[in-house]
Amino acid sequence: MDADLHTLAVGRDAMACRFEVVFNAGEVAEATELGIAALDLVEEVEERITIHRQGGELAWLNATAADGWQPLADDLCGLLARAGMLWEQTAGAFDMATGALSRCWGFLRRQGKTPSADDLAAALSCSGWGRVELDAPGRRLRFRQRGVELNPGAIGKGWALDRVADRLVGAGVRSLLVHGGSSSVLARGIQGPDLPGRRGWRVGLRHPLRPQARLATLTLVDRSLGTSGSGTQFFIDRGRRLGHILDPRSGLPAEGVLSATVLAPSAADADALATAAYVLGPAGLDRIAPAGGPVAAVVVVPARTAGGMRVITANLDPADVEWAVAAGIEVVRAI
Repeated sequence: MDADLHTLAVGRDAMACRFEVVFNAGEVAEATELGIAALDLVEEVEERITIHRQGGELAWLNATAADGWQPLADDLCGLLARAGMLWEQTAGAFDMATGALSRCWGFLRRQGKTPSADDLAAALSCSGWGRVELDAPGRRLRFRQRGVELNPGAIGKGWALDRVADRLVGAGVRSLLVHGGSSSVLARGIQGPDLPGRRGWRVGLRHPLRPQARLATLTLVDRSLGTSGSGTQFFIDRGRRLGHILDPRSGLPAEGVLSATVLAPSAADADALATAAYVLGPAGLDRIAPAGGPVAAVVVVPARTAGGMRVITANLDPADVEWAVAAGIEVVRAI
């Protein structure tokens, strides 16, 4: 690390992880106060979108939207509209209307269990964005049937980071890094002094099989990073390891991918597309990160040789990545 890179971090637990707002030391006169206000905003967002406590807007929609049209706040309507567009882009691999499936598998309470065939079929019958009707111009939403539940788990942290960045940039902060755990990161400006050749913020990409090690170091230049994997939320059923990321189309845990990371302009998009990339695997990279677009992706899958890994990248600028390549790791550029 360069000797001139000093930072000030303000952190707090929220959304079942540690959120931190990081400033360049000495660059922002009221950094601590701004950081605290930003974390207050994260808590406000959590109160609004949580489905685990009564009183939040999404919890209220889950309870009432099957009865008819329900009004939406402007910003929440924007989030739901974006969720619908991402559902279409990913051919249903990202789906915010899968609360019934997550509940069926026990993942909403972090108590994973394999459902019966009948229970899974019942959950599938009331899951899917196609059962949600959003009237964006009218700022209202309804469910087409009972039992539908919205679940912001794959997009909520990113949306909170986007809101924080908008607030801080609006307050005049030029450079910042904000993250929710190690899976959702947003960067603006430059880490350290604005020197010739220096760009963005450098962040570590965790090795999916060795959590204490790095797979790579990525440079985020005014964009966000989202990573999906089942390294921490899973359960064992009859010798099979089943992760918490479900394929919304089948209702079954996604398999075959060790981790999926997406770099995108917004943190909400990065989070949602990382989940979709984990579900779709390498075959879906043309949907996630089309060549020439603003989105890049890194998908890690097991190699054919035991214990090895294959890293497939899409639309990733080589100047933005420094690989910590070790034996048994093959990096392939798909797009």
